[in-house]
Amino acid sequence: MNQITTLLEPDTQQDQLLPLDTEKIRQDFPILQRRVRGKQLVYLDNAASTQKCVQTIAAIRKAYEQEYANVHRGVHTLSQIATEAFEGARKKAQYFLNAASEKEIIFVRGATEGINLVASSFVRPRVSEGDEILITHMEHHSNIVPWQMLCQEKGTKLVVVPINDEGEMIAEDFDRLLGPNTKFVSVGHISNALGSINPVKDIIRKCHSLGVPVMVDGAQAAPHLAVDVQDLDSDFYTFSGHKVYGPTGIGILHGKAEHLESMPPYQGGGDMISSVSFSGTTYNEIPYKFEAGTPNIAGTIGLGASLDYISEIGLDRIAAHEKEVLDYGTEALSQIPGLQFIGTAREKAGVLSFIIKDIHPNDIGTILDQEGIAIRTGQHCAEPVMDRFGVHSTARASLGLYNTKEEIDALVRGLETVLRIFA
Repeated sequence: MNQITTLLEPDTQQDQLLPLDTEKIRQDFPILQRRVRGKQLVYLDNAASTQKCVQTIAAIRKAYEQEYANVHRGVHTLSQIATEAFEGARKKAQYFLNAASEKEIIFVRGATEGINLVASSFVRPRVSEGDEILITHMEHHSNIVPWQMLCQEKGTKLVVVPINDEGEMIAEDFDRLLGPNTKFVSVGHISNALGSINPVKDIIRKCHSLGVPVMVDGAQAAPHLAVDVQDLDSDFYTFSGHKVYGPTGIGILHGKAEHLESMPPYQGGGDMISSVSFSGTTYNEIPYKFEAGTPNIAGTIGLGASLDYISEIGLDRIAAHEKEVLDYGTEALSQIPGLQFIGTAREKAGVLSFIIKDIHPNDIGTILDQEGIAIRTGQHCAEPVMDRFGVHSTARASLGLYNTKEEIDALVRGLETVLRIFA
């Protein structure tokens, strides 16, 4: 990570929370230099997927050009090099989450697969008719549908904790709904549609006091907040690589070792076994028990480079920078006539989700695209959230570590163009 040292001032410590040098950071993201429809790209769709830095791109290219081979099973040099880099990414993920052991780090395709793995392998054997699984009203579809499927299969009840008009989980209702029938809780750390930050540490503490295990969907939190799974005491924590400036098709599931040891495999195939015969199979140790088949080798190595990148910059510094841009954006957009924010939680990450009176969000997004500004419009895989606020969809500008106040100014100018067109 020799280029990352350029992001910090000499002879300083990260814990001083020096401002990010976004100009230097932006140079690490080649796509930010391009123009769209003749305009400088303003990329504000980070909640959907983040852009990729040269360090990640270089790591993937090196993996394919110089060091590619299948991992774990080869005695030849390339296989050993690839395996070392692949397992090195596991250690980086352990460091990133402060997991107790690298054996607690499972490579998955993304947070969606992480949730499905836990639902299938951990929760399914532990629930039956009359039991309850608890989620919140602000969840992404990925943290709703797997539980619906499981509840339908097992006769289990899915219980939903409501949210208030600001987009915050109602703590009193959570306390009321968490009870003797609750067998599992799965909650998003940060809402992708609202930006609301859930009090997950407090949620976990309350659940554990009743012996209820908790999964945290950290897809939106991992790029923005320092996550310490030992401090949170989460039973499971998952996030996607493409949200943390890494490749698509790769993600992390963290699980406490005692849970992973007790769980049956999620899939069968190569590398998740110790021995196979027609009379029976002995499964591999964790984490390999849950990693059937040839993995996304280059993607995993690329994810490791991405975690290095944001870790060396510092998640605390990233959070402080994004908060500053978010506050600036909130104030600036609040001056737009007819604009209404959807999601105004007191504890909030870098999401500006909004509607403008009498203008469809798709029209907003299309006109902004003509100005080179990329936002997301639609339901954001959070249709129940839209229903809760009585809207069909929203326009969403979401922030990353490379976004600036100047880009917020460009967004405001773009929205002023929208208003002129619809005047």
